[in-house]
Amino acid sequence: MPEAFVAGLNDNTRSKAIDLLNARLADVVSLALAVKQAHWNIKGPGFIGVHEMLDEVADRLRDSSDLIAERAVILGGFAYGTAEVVAEKTTMAAYPLEEKDIQIHIEALRERFLNVGEKVRGAIGEAGEIGDDDTEDLFTEVSRQIDKDTWFIAANAPVKG
Repeated sequence: MPEAFVAGLNDNTRSKAIDLLNARLADVVSLALAVKQAHWNIKGPGFIGVHEMLDEVADRLRDSSDLIAERAVILGGFAYGTAEVVAEKTTMAAYPLEEKDIQIHIEALRERFLNVGEKVRGAIGEAGEIGDDDTEDLFTEVSRQIDKDTWFIAANAPVKG
């Protein structure tokens, strides 16, 4: 394992944390790409507000992926965030490519945000179980942001009964 830049974590803990970080990195990068896919292709009522919001959401997801990737490297590992690795490793459902309806995009994004948010929330517990409090805290921060962006996106869906 390459040089680590942390003290107090054994090699086994660091290795498990790196694997956990890279698993969630694939999902967060995939989610950011889905947001951009929607941003580029949406059409319909509320377009400009949703279009601009999605740009901001994508920026926050890129910030989150940066935190995750950098933590993997700090722990002495490598960050695996190439398109090829993300396509192979993401647990997120494939995003619709040929869709323009803004409401279909909002629902597709809402579902994916909930799914990735659940996985990130699970990573909080896993990081705690292996004894890496800082990675646990990082995932808590990412989880909070994903929850907030899920709310922002879902708030654009039609109100149901």
